[in-house]
Amino acid sequence: MQITKAIDKASSAGALLSALSCAGCFPALGSLGVAIGLGFLAPYEGLMFRKLLPAFAALALLANLVAWYRHKNPVRGGLSVVGPVAVLLALLVFWHHDWGIFLFYVGLALMVCVSLLDLFKPVAPKCPT
Repeated sequence: MQITKAIDKASSAGALLSALSCAGCFPALGSLGVAIGLGFLAPYEGLMFRKLLPAFAALALLANLVAWYRHKNPVRGGLSVVGPVAVLLALLVFWHHDWGIFLFYVGLALMVCVSLLDLFKPVAPKCPT
């Protein structure tokens, strides 16, 4: 149980860090990343955008699916899965559409918000009956 929480937090942070380091791909996050000192990651934009960002989103999706299966809470489970799915769809399927970047930002924000919600208000485990 603790391992899925740790994987979820690490993958959400990794996806955010990968997006912050890519100023060309995500101008809003890239300018914030440069402002907080992540400009040194610019030579690795291709690696972070093509490999790490989808990998972190897939890892978050896997961890959230396992947590959803364990807790059986449909609202929190659905919320925790929608963010990584939106990020993966935006990166892998809808990137060439104009609205794909908005889908990415919404998915990334949802991943971070659900991680923070899970950190401050964890799901109570259901008692077996």
